[in-house]
Amino acid sequence: MEKTNDINTHDRSDYDITDVIRFQKDDVGRLVLRVAIGGLMLFHGLHKVFYGTEQIGEALSSVGMPALFSWGVFLGEVIAPIMLILGYKVRVAGFLIAFDMLVAILLVHAAELNNISPSGGWMIELNALYFLGAVAIMFLGSGSIAITKGKGALD
Repeated sequence: MEKTNDINTHDRSDYDITDVIRFQKDDVGRLVLRVAIGGLMLFHGLHKVFYGTEQIGEALSSVGMPALFSWGVFLGEVIAPIMLILGYKVRVAGFLIAFDMLVAILLVHAAELNNISPSGGWMIELNALYFLGAVAIMFLGSGSIAITKGKGALD
C-alpha cells in the first residue's frame, strides 16, 4: 500500500478525514497560538497608543533607566503582535514579546512572583502565559499559514 503525503490513496476502507488535514494540523496550531498571543497582546499595545506610556516611563525612571525606553513597549505590544498575526518574522516577534513581558514582570510585577491570587492562581499568571507563549513561538516558528510560509530562519 503506497502512501502520498500521509494520505492513504488506495484502501478506501481505512479512509479518515483527519488524514486529509494531518499535514496541516501543526500549522493550524501555530496559527492559533500566534493569533492568540498576538491578538491579545495587541490590546495592551493599543491601550498604550491611546493613553500613553507615562506609567512605564515612571517605572523605568524609578530603577534608573531613561523614561525614553518606555517607547520600546510599542515594539513588543504593537509591532510584534501584528507581525505574529500576519506571520511575518515570527521568531523575532516572539522574542520582542518575550523580552517585553520579562521587563514587565521584573519591573512591575516582581513583588508578586511568590504570591497567589485570592482565586488561587499565580499573581503573574497572565504575564507568564504571554511570556511562555512568545517563547514557544520563538521555537515553533510561523508554519505554512503565514505571509512568509515558515521559510527562513526568522520565520
